[in-house]
Formats: sequence, structure tokens, C-alpha cells
Amino acid sequence: MSEDSAASAPGRSGDRPERPVGVKRPRSRWALLVEGGLLQGGVQGSPVLRLFMRWVRRPLLPVMRLWRRNIQLKVVVTTLLMSLGVVLLLGFVVIGQVRNGLLDAKVKASQSQATGGFAVAKQKADEAATGTGDTTVSPDGRQSQNLTPWMSDLVESLSSGGQGAFDVVTLPAGDNSGGGRGPRASGQVDPTSSVPDDLRTRINGTMTAAQSYARIVYTDSDKDSQPALVIGKQVNDPNGDPYELYYLFPLTQEEKSLSLVKGTLATAGLFVVVLLGAIAWLVVRQVVTPVRMAAGIAERLSAGRLQERMKVTGEDDIARLGEAFNKMAQNLQLKIQQLEDLSRMQRRFVSDVSHELRTPLTTVRMAADVIHEAREDFDPVTARSAELLADQLDRFESLLADLLEISRFDAGAAALEAEPIDLREVVRRVVSGAVPLAERKGTHIRVLGDLQPVVAEADARRVERVLRNLVVNAVEHGEGKDVVVKLASAGGAVAIAVRDYGVGLKPGEATRVFSRFWRADPARARTTGGTGLGLSIALEDARLHGGWLQAWGEPGGGSQFRLTLPRTADEPLRGSPIPLEPKDSRRNRGLSDAGLPGGDAKRATVPMQPGGGQGAALAPMAQRMAGMTPTADPTALPGNGARVVPRPGGSVRRQESTAGTGPAGDGSVGGADESNTPGEAFRGR
Repeated sequence: MSEDSAASAPGRSGDRPERPVGVKRPRSRWALLVEGGLLQGGVQGSPVLRLFMRWVRRPLLPVMRLWRRNIQLKVVVTTLLMSLGVVLLLGFVVIGQVRNGLLDAKVKASQSQATGGFAVAKQKADEAATGTGDTTVSPDGRQSQNLTPWMSDLVESLSSGGQGAFDVVTLPAGDNSGGGRGPRASGQVDPTSSVPDDLRTRINGTMTAAQSYARIVYTDSDKDSQPALVIGKQVNDPNGDPYELYYLFPLTQEEKSLSLVKGTLATAGLFVVVLLGAIAWLVVRQVVTPVRMAAGIAERLSAGRLQERMKVTGEDDIARLGEAFNKMAQNLQLKIQQLEDLSRMQRRFVSDVSHELRTPLTTVRMAADVIHEAREDFDPVTARSAELLADQLDRFESLLADLLEISRFDAGAAALEAEPIDLREVVRRVVSGAVPLAERKGTHIRVLGDLQPVVAEADARRVERVLRNLVVNAVEHGEGKDVVVKLASAGGAVAIAVRDYGVGLKPGEATRVFSRFWRADPARARTTGGTGLGLSIALEDARLHGGWLQAWGEPGGGSQFRLTLPRTADEPLRGSPIPLEPKDSRRNRGLSDAGLPGGDAKRATVPMQPGGGQGAALAPMAQRMAGMTPTADPTALPGNGARVVPRPGGSVRRQESTAGTGPAGDGSVGGADESNTPGEAFRGR
């Protein structure tokens, strides 16, 4: 039953001594920001961030709501995203293959062209070295040919065969730029900027050709640079000195071809994605439409329109689903009609029998009274029989009255005559009526919380009947110990709790104690002639008021029954001012002895209003809960089918349309009443 543990107690070190107490791990600012509520719609202590997150979340809320509720949108969006991913992956692969193919073809053609050009340059150098051209004598006496016109003619002759397909550049090897070996280029190419330095480094000092990708820079500022493949080699001039010869092959055509392929793939991919999205929308629509139709019809069926049916067309799986759905609805309608007829017959039978039995019962009662008054003239056995006859006739009359009341609840004909009453007067009448029984049992009945008025709109007759059942049961099962009746009011609720210290309730019996004809101990005698319907009728009376009737108990520790009613007849309950589990229970006493938060901290579960019966005792709790937003207990009665009709004179008449439904929970506001465990909440029928 306990919801607390040593690990959750404040100020305790826990069960692991190796973990230091009070040492906090350092956390990043982002972690603190997230913990402060960034992902939950706000950041504590930062109004600017809270406003920003609220501004960001506001337009996303309708989209998220539509995403959660529309399966067709989910399927279509998922299909579009997956299709887009597949198209992007396929596009990357195709573009990569096309690019590699174009570059490989270009490299092969360029290498062939450059190899031929290097051979032509070597041949021209050899011819110029053996010819009788323009020569000069060096200071050391060696003859050398004039290279200036020869290099210009070489560049012009090599580039003339390209027809714009390539350009030729010559650069001096190293720093040797004299003797006419200065930079030369065709097609207005900037020779120094167009040839990469790393390529020049690779071919320096070797006679092997090398290649690299670069951009061709032109001396004409109106002409844009373009990507190119540069192939270079170091060759000798007619004088035998090395120089660098480069072929520059523009990649403009390949770039245009690749751009065309990219555009084609992008257009085709977009078309495919849109087409797949449309196909997915159409396919999902064919499946979702019948499902939506079935959901709508199911909602109407649950609302009581049992004649609704699905429209079935075709012979596919959806059609078979519709036929099965219609058969199910038809069978449900038939079964419900049969159950309604049977229930109607049973209620009518109980009502008719109860009414019909009153006539012979009246006659038997008159005869029994005559016999009972003359019992002193009989022998002892006959006199005792006359007394037993009178007692059993009283019990029979009570049983008939209870059966009639139950039949009214079952038929939905129970009426509530609600008017403002002081529950203290009702409690005093009940206690006064139970005093003779309490004296025979040796029990003393104490009333607490009756110093201030406890006013609520209620039916005094029904509330008195409920309290009489609770007090009499407490005296019967209290084993001669005190019975405490406690009243309290807080917020929009009033409560009356009846506490005894007798045999109590076993685990699970708190959910069965309100069942009709159920007894905790079948062998236990009913000294007051109970019928077994008292708590069932009390529960229906509480539901008719829109209130709760709940039970708590522990074996050998007694039990407590709590009746919670709204102050006004049309006000829903949000909690109860009295905790269901009393402070003197074994669990709360154990927690108090251990120094843990126990029963002393569990007072009213609804903020007190000025003038309440226990305002001084509940003021600290009211102050602590002032900033809390009250929420209804999830196990409380969400509705009991009651209809409130105002009547002249300020009274309220509540007509029960159906039998009370829904479980009655503890009703703690915001979960503040920790004394109630899930097993203690009553789940009515």
C-alpha cells in the first residue's frame, strides 16, 4: 500500500554508499536549457526564450495535430521522403558514373594529343639543331641558335592543329629564362597563372609527362576562366637546354554535358517523386476511406445509433471487412436488444413482485402484531416464535423497500430533491438513531469537525440513508471500539468519513464491499437484520448527487468509508477534503515513526475556503497549493448520467437517466493526497 520508499525520502543518502552525497555532476548549458523546458515549450527563468519557443511552437501545433490524426498524410509524406531519398541516391550514382566516363574519355584523348605534340616538339628541336639557321657565338666559343623566333614558331605550329580544342604553353625550366626561353602561350592564355606550381615541380628534372586539373586564366579580362586538364613535359630546345611544354585541354564541353545530365536527372527525379506521391495518395485513399467510414459508423454505434451500417461495394478484402462489420453491428444490436428486453423484464419483475408482496405482507404484519402483543399468554417456545416472526417481518419489509429502491435506480427513475442543508444536523440524527445499538455493542460514537457549518445542496433523506448505513455497519463491525464520524469542507466539496477500528477489510475487499448481497464474512450473523443492499443503495445515492462513496480498510486495523459531495448540485468534484486513508493507519504510523513524510502531512486535498470547518488546520496546505492548478482524479467518477433541473424555490431536482457508471476514485487534487493507493479506489459497477 505504501507509495513512499527510503530512496525517495529527502535528506537520505540512498542504498549506495559509494556515491557521494551532495556532489553534483557538472552539466552543460545546453543540458540546463533543455531541462528548463526548451523541449517542453518554455525555459524557466528566461521570458525571452519562453516567448520565442511559444512563437515557434504555435504554428507547428496544427501541423502536428494533423500529422497524428491523418494516416493518409503520414503514408504520402513517408512515400515522398523515401522516394526523394532513392532519387537523390540514384542521381548521385548516375552523375558520378557519367562524370567519370566523360573525364576518362577526355583524359585518353588528351594524353594521345599531348604525346604527339611532345614528339613533334622534339623533332623540331632536332631539325633546328642540325640546320643552318640563325646562330650566335657564346663567350666560351660555342655556337648557339637564336631561340626567340624558334619558340614562337613552335607554340604557333603546335596550337594550330587544335582549332580551339587545346592551347600550348611553354615555360623556362627552373629560373633559366634567358636566351629566348621566356613564357609563351597561345589563345591569350596567361602561362604563369594557368599552369599549377605542383605540376611544374613534378616534371622538373625529369623527362616524364605529368598531368593535373586546373583552371585556364586568360589575359583578356572579358574572357572567363574555365576548367581544364593540363599535361606537361620537360623537353630540350635546339641548343640542348630543357624547357617546359604544356598542353591545356578545356573541359567546357564535358561540363556542359554533365550539367545537361544533372538537369535531366533533377527534372525526371522530381517528376518521379510527384508521381509516386500521387500514386501513394490514390492507393492509400482507397484503403483509408473505408476505414474512416468504419470509424465514423463505429462512433455512431457507440453513441447508440445501432442501425448504422457500412456501404459495401465489390468483393475485395475491404468489402469483406465491411460485410463482417455490418454482421457484427447487426449481432450487437440484436444482443443489446435482447439484453435490454431481459433487463426490462427483470426490473419489471422485481418491481411487480415488490409491489405485489406488499398486500399479503400487510395482512401478515397485522396478524403478526396481534400474535406478538399476546405473546405473554403463550408458552415460552410459542412466545419466542412470535418474537422471531416479528423480527423477520421487519427484515422482510426492509428488504422489499430496498428492492423497490434498487429497481428505481435500475430503471433510471430515481429523483433527487436537492436543497441547501447543514450536514451536521443529518449526522446528529443518524448518530442519535445509532446510539441504542452502540450501547448494546459497547461502542462510543465520536463526531469531529462539527464546530462550523457544513452546508451543501443535497437530498437530506438520501444522505441520511447513506450515513445510517455507514454508521450502523461501523458499529456492527467495530468490535466494541470507538467509531469516529468526521466532517470537513474545502473548496467546492464536502465530505463525511466514518472510521471504525474493528475487523477491517482484506486486500481487494474495498472494491467489492458495495456489491449487492456481498458480505465480507458469510458466516457472520446480521444482528440488525441487514438486507445486503444497504451499501449498494448508498453508492447509487452518492452517484445521484454527483459524489463519491469510497472505502478503505486494513485487516485488523479497521476501515474508513468516505462520502464526498459537491457543494452545489451542478458542480463537478475535483477532490475530497478528507484523505481516504486515515492518519492513524499502520502505514502512516510506520512512516511517522521512521521520520518520513506520513499521515501528518496528508491533510485536506482541496484548498480550504474561508469559514471552513477546519480552516486553521488546513491553512498550510492551502498556502502550498495556492499556485497549483487543480485537476480531477483520474479514478474519480467522470459522470454518472445525472441531469440537473432547476426548480422554483432554489432547490435542485436531479433525475438519473441511467444507472451510475464509472469508478469512484480518491479524488485528490493534483495528486496531493498521497495516502490513497490505486488498490484503495473503489471501482463501482
